[in-house]
Amino acid sequence: MAVTGFRKRVVALTVLIATAVVAILVVVSHVLLSRVTEADSHDLARTRAEAVAANITAVDGRVVLTENSSEALDEVAWVYADGRLIDGNVPASVVKRVETLAGSRRSQTAAVDNYLLYAQEVPIDGHHVMVIVRVDLTPYEASEQRSLTFSLILGGLAIVLAGGVAHLVVRRALRVVHEMAALANDWSHHEPGRRFNLGVPRDEFGELGRTLDHLLERVDNALADERRLTDEIAHELRTPLTVLRGEAQLAQLSGEPVEPEVVLNEADRLNAAVTTILRAARARIDAGTLRCDLRFAARQAIAGRAVEVAFPEKIEVAVAADVAASLLSPLLENGLRHARSQVWITARIQGETIVVDVLDDGPGFDPAEVDRVFEVGVTGGGGYGLGLPVIRRIAASAGVEVRAIADGRGHVEVTLPAARAAT
Repeated sequence: MAVTGFRKRVVALTVLIATAVVAILVVVSHVLLSRVTEADSHDLARTRAEAVAANITAVDGRVVLTENSSEALDEVAWVYADGRLIDGNVPASVVKRVETLAGSRRSQTAAVDNYLLYAQEVPIDGHHVMVIVRVDLTPYEASEQRSLTFSLILGGLAIVLAGGVAHLVVRRALRVVHEMAALANDWSHHEPGRRFNLGVPRDEFGELGRTLDHLLERVDNALADERRLTDEIAHELRTPLTVLRGEAQLAQLSGEPVEPEVVLNEADRLNAAVTTILRAARARIDAGTLRCDLRFAARQAIAGRAVEVAFPEKIEVAVAADVAASLLSPLLENGLRHARSQVWITARIQGETIVVDVLDDGPGFDPAEVDRVFEVGVTGGGGYGLGLPVIRRIAASAGVEVRAIADGRGHVEVTLPAARAAT
């Protein structure tokens, strides 16, 4: 329905524009034709008057015509000398107007009914001679009327043709758009890797193809992100579940009860994993609206672990306290897992950011793998590679940068936005 409405609006606009253009052209052409016919009628009148004037002369003090005019010319040309009609037959319908023109002493025109009257003075010494001619305007008006009718018919056909062409062109263009949209929608569900790949856009369809390619790329990235989230959830939850199952099986085989501390620790790990993933999902929504004291967030992340802290007295970041704690806690746990004897955390101000370094005296990251340690299943210095992928997700959602540094020890650098001073 929306496509049909758009097509109707485009066709209606095209017809409206075509109508306006045709109307302007018809009016302009009619005005120009009227001026041409008017000039032609005046030229004919002057030609007739000059032809008659060429035969007028003075003989023995009298004004005479050297040649007799035909009867047809007598009906359309009259000669007055000193106020008297000396040649021609003036119709009763125009006699008064002709006599008025004959009494004047200058060349002029006048319109009477459908006739043009033209008076021309003939210079003859001692006499006042005027030639008045009549031109029938009926043929000129008929020609103008036929031309106007023909122009209106052609204009109407042009308007209909413009509307028809607009309808066909718009329908064809919208069919292409509809087909491209249908293909993009189908690809997004079944073949997210497919693209139009139309190259450099040369027209609107090229622009549409490029836009749809970008949309498909975003859909593909969203699907890939969803798959990564699923993998991360599976990795985060599998380890504590595996430990719990192993403890339960050992207890079943040995007949001894499961250690409550083991169950509680692994349950805490499960709860931390689920909480962390939920915080990752909410971090983007809350980005830029919260702030916290980094020392408070660090204490939450440490939670009684043997970690040394070297922070300034008060340092605030533009991240929620629970999000900052969720970032630091897995890093500290990872450091404690791989450290020989010591884990420590420092913070420093660097421009408009706060850089937190989580360090341990363990073997550190393999330089060959340092760029991949935040991928699922990859770790440095042993272990299972759990936790770091979720850290990357939280960091990306909260606008935080996290990177591993291969400097011979365990070293992860977290760059958080500094909180702006209140105004």
